[in-house]
Amino acid sequence: MNALLSPASLTPGLGTRIRTRRRVINHTLEQIATAAGVSTSFLSQVERDLATPSVRSLAKIAHALNLPMQYFVDTADASVSRSQLRQFFGLAGSGCSFAHLTAALPHGQLQSILVRMPAGSQQPAVTTDALEESLFVTAGEFTLSLENETLVLHAGDAAYYRSNQVHHWANRGTVETTVVWTGTPRLL
Repeated sequence: MNALLSPASLTPGLGTRIRTRRRVINHTLEQIATAAGVSTSFLSQVERDLATPSVRSLAKIAHALNLPMQYFVDTADASVSRSQLRQFFGLAGSGCSFAHLTAALPHGQLQSILVRMPAGSQQPAVTTDALEESLFVTAGEFTLSLENETLVLHAGDAAYYRSNQVHHWANRGTVETTVVWTGTPRLL
């Protein structure tokens, strides 16, 4: 199965999406080409939208980028997350509950999560694979500790920061805090 993909079936800007992901995970063109078993010059042409990879080559490139191949196949342009269908989940070691606000798009880069923090709870050493994050407090008080500063946010406040900083969350208030967390690229 080494058929060429139809350009219409690929998401717009396939090359840009490959290059962006490669840079996000901090890999060189040579590293991804070697891992995918393709030549560096071919991968460079794909990144510049001068060549279209075969199904097999795209699968290998996707694997080297740690992405499913479906990420590159255009199946939807919009997605809706309905409040009545939203399910909260927990994470080990956290008193917070989380719910996805953005339903997955195959080519989506952005992810938003609703976070509920009980009064007095903390989320120590938050680590993500996101490159950038933003928080919007919808209710309560939220303390965001970045490497060199601590920010106290109240309902209506927002913060935006690079994810490579060590950061901690806390609700030092007496009521539940609700926060909308947004990051890119997607985590799950």
